[in-house]
Amino acid sequence: MDSRYNPKSIEKKWQDYWEREQLFRASEDPAKKKYYLLEMFPYPSGRIHMGHVRNYSIGDVVARFLSMRGYNVLHPMGWDAFGMPAENAAIKAKTHPAKWTYENIDYMRSQLKQLGFSYDWSREFATCDPSYYRWEQLFFIRMYESGLAYKKKSYVNWCNTCQTVLANEQVEDGACWRCDQPVVQKEMEQWFFKITDYVEELLEWLDKLPGWPERVLTMQRNWIGKSFGSTIRFPLASGEGFIEVFTTRADTLFGATFMSVAPEHPMVAALCRGHDQEQAVLDFVEKAKQAKRGERAVGLLEKEGIFTGSYCINPMTQERMPIYVANFVVMEYGTGAVMAVPAHDQRDFEFARKYGLPIKVVIKESDTAEVFHPDQLPHAYEEDGVLVHSGPYTGMSSAQARAAITRDLETRGLGSLTVQYRLRDWGISRQRYWGAPIPIVYCERCGTVPVKEQDLPVILPLDLEMPENGASPLPLSEAFVKTTCPRCGGPGRRETDTMDTFVESSWYFARFACADYTEGPLDHGRVHYWMPVDQYIGGIEHAVLHLLYSRFFTKVLRDMGYLEVDEPFTNLLTQGMVIKDGAKMSKSKGNVVDPDDMIRTYGADTVRLFCLFAAPPEKELEWSDQGVEGAYRFLGRVWRLVAENLEKLKAVPPYDGRDPLPQLLQSLHRKTHQTIKKVTEDIEQRFHFNTAIAAIMELVNEIYGLLDKAKEDVTAWPVVREAVEAVILMLSPMAPHIAEELWTSLGMPASVAKRPWPTYREEALAVETVLVVVQVNGKLRSRLVVPADISEEALKEAALQDAKIQNFLAGKPVRKAVVVPKKLVNIVV
Repeated sequence: MDSRYNPKSIEKKWQDYWEREQLFRASEDPAKKKYYLLEMFPYPSGRIHMGHVRNYSIGDVVARFLSMRGYNVLHPMGWDAFGMPAENAAIKAKTHPAKWTYENIDYMRSQLKQLGFSYDWSREFATCDPSYYRWEQLFFIRMYESGLAYKKKSYVNWCNTCQTVLANEQVEDGACWRCDQPVVQKEMEQWFFKITDYVEELLEWLDKLPGWPERVLTMQRNWIGKSFGSTIRFPLASGEGFIEVFTTRADTLFGATFMSVAPEHPMVAALCRGHDQEQAVLDFVEKAKQAKRGERAVGLLEKEGIFTGSYCINPMTQERMPIYVANFVVMEYGTGAVMAVPAHDQRDFEFARKYGLPIKVVIKESDTAEVFHPDQLPHAYEEDGVLVHSGPYTGMSSAQARAAITRDLETRGLGSLTVQYRLRDWGISRQRYWGAPIPIVYCERCGTVPVKEQDLPVILPLDLEMPENGASPLPLSEAFVKTTCPRCGGPGRRETDTMDTFVESSWYFARFACADYTEGPLDHGRVHYWMPVDQYIGGIEHAVLHLLYSRFFTKVLRDMGYLEVDEPFTNLLTQGMVIKDGAKMSKSKGNVVDPDDMIRTYGADTVRLFCLFAAPPEKELEWSDQGVEGAYRFLGRVWRLVAENLEKLKAVPPYDGRDPLPQLLQSLHRKTHQTIKKVTEDIEQRFHFNTAIAAIMELVNEIYGLLDKAKEDVTAWPVVREAVEAVILMLSPMAPHIAEELWTSLGMPASVAKRPWPTYREEALAVETVLVVVQVNGKLRSRLVVPADISEEALKEAALQDAKIQNFLAGKPVRKAVVVPKKLVNIVV
C-alpha cells in the first residue's frame, strides 16, 4: 500500500466497482423499512456547479448513512430537461434543443459519477423523453375531463424576450425569472390548472408538515394569501351595473370618496366610452400595462391615474364617487377594483392629494382621541380605532363596525362576508417550442377535443428549425398542426402551446418509484411502497414555485387514484448557497469554482468533505481554498494512519470490550464510542455534518496521540484497530472512495457501503472518576467527584465553584490554589 494518498489512483476504481456490482440499485422489500431520499433533480445546463456538489453531497451522506443503518434506501437521479434556457441556448449556438440537452446530460452524468454519489442510475430519465411526458399528457386529459384544466382569455404575464407567458410565481420583482427582463400584461387565451380548487387543503396541510422549515411554510402561506373581509357592490351612477370590490376594512366605507380600478379591469372600456377623455384613458391603460408588474404590485411606481368620466355610488353615503384608472391597482389582487379611502390608506392618500380628491376622516384612534381635520393629516391613519362621521355606526370599534356594516349591506343585496385568496389558477400555456405538447385538438364541428389516450404521446417533432427571434416553430409546422378530430374524424388543428416546465417537475418524484413501468404512469404497488419522499433536499428559491405545484399535483393524482399520499415530501431541507468573496458564485462576478478542476487537483472525496465541513447545510457556505487544502490534508492523515501501520493493524482483531484496559487504552476506547455516538446523532437528528466530521478529526488526533506513547505496546493494537475501523466506517458516507480503499486494505471484504453502521456501547462511554478533597487554608472543607482525566485548570475551577467552598471564601480574594492531580485542591486566602 502506497504511503502517500493519491485519490486519482483509487476513485475511478471504486466508481467502476459500484457500477459493476449495481451496489445502489433499489428494489421493494416489505421486510425492510424504506427510506426515499431525493435531491431536486438538475436542469441539464451543461456543467454542474458547486451548488450542485453541495446539495448532492448532503443527500449522499444521508442515503449512505441510512443504508448502513439498515434502511432500504431509494436514491434516484434524473433530468429536468424541458424549458426556455435550452431553447435559448440552442438558438444562440445554432443547434437543436434536443441535441444541446442530451449532450449536456451525458456530460453532467459523468461529472456526478466522478463524485461517487450513490444513485440508482437504473431509474434515470429525462423529462423531455416522450416515454415520460406521454403520462403527463394523460394527466392533462384527466384534469380536462374533470374540470381541473380549462382554457380562458385573460390578462397574462408576457415576457417579450422569451416570447412566452409566465405564471405569477415566475415573475420576480416585475421581471422574468429566467432572463430578468421586464414582464408586461397581455390579453391571451391560455390553459390553466385549477389549483384554487385545492387552496384550503394546501393551506391546511402546511400545519401538518413539521419536517419543513418554518421559513418555507411562511412563504407558502403568504403566497396563498388567505384573508377575511367583505365584498361590497358599488352601483354605477348610470344605473347600469355595479363595480365590486373586496376589502378587509368595511369599517372605513363612509370614508370612501373615489374608486380606483386596474388598467386591465374588464369594465374600463365601457366606463370611458363616449366621454371626452376616452382616448386618453385608453392610452393611459396601454402605458400602464407596459410597466413592470412587480413595481405596480408593491407601489414602487409614481402613483398615476386618469378619470374615466364615470361615477359609482357609495352604498352607505349615497354620494357619487369618481372612477379612476390607477397604475398601482393590479388585476390579480381582489377584484381589480379598490374603494379608495384616502384618510385611512396611504396609497389612496397620496393619490387623492395629487389629484385634488376629497379626504374624509372616519376613524380615530380611541374614544378620547382628537378627530383630525382632513387638511391637518400628515399621512393616512391605517390602524383600527373608533368610528366617527359614520352615521349609525359612529362610536363603534372597527371590529364591531366591520361586522355590522357588512351585515346591513347583505340585507340590501350590496355586500357579503368573503374569504379572499391571493393564489390564482396556474397558467400552464407556454408559447415556446421546447416543452411537452398540450394534447388538445380544435375541430370546427366538435370544438375543443382531447387526444385519445391510445394516441398518446403527442410527440414534439425534433426536425423543426428554430427561429432566431425565439418564437415557437410549432404553429408553422403543417405536419404537426394538421390532424384529424379524435371525436368526429374530420379535419382538426393541434394546440401549439406547450406545457410549463414546472408541470414535469410536479410529479417526477412519483415516477422515480417505477421508472421502468410501461403499462401506465405509475405502478400502484411500487409507488405505494416508496411514497412519500422521506427527505427532500433543494434550494430555498423553489419554496413557492416548485414545492407548491408539487403539493397540488400530488393531491390531484391522489384524487385520481394514482397515489395514496396527501403530501409529496415528509421532510424538507433547504441548503444554503455556496458563495465566494462574499457573493453567490456566478460567471458575471468572476468567482466561479469549477468542480472538475477541484476533482482533478484534490479528488472527489476532498471536494465532498469540504462542502460538508465548511458550514451546516442550511447556512451559506463560504468557499475557501485553505479549507479545501485542509480537507485534503486530513484525508492524507487518515490514509497515512492506515498505510504506515498496516501490518500491525491487519495482525490483530478489533478490541471487543471484554478484557480490562489500562487507562491510556481505555481513554481511546472511550473516545471511539463517544465519537460513534456523536457522529450518529449529528447525522441522524440534525444533519450537522460539520460537527460530525470535527468529531472524527478529534478521534484521529487521539489515535495518533496514543501511537506516539504506546506504538510498541502489543496490547494497544486491538484498541487502535477498533478506533481505525470506526473512523473508516463513519467517514465512508462523506468520503466513500478513500473509505473503500482503506477498508479493503485492512483485509475486510468490499464494500464498506454495505457494512452496518458502527454502534456504541453505553458501558464504554462511562468516564472513570476519582474523589478529590478540597481544603481552604489547609483545612478540609469539601469533597468532589470528578473525571479521572480532568485537567488541573478545570479541577481548580470546579473547586472554586463548589457551593461549600463559596461559603468559606465569603468573598475573600484567593491568593493561590495548589492542585495535586486526582487527590486534592488547597485554596489559600
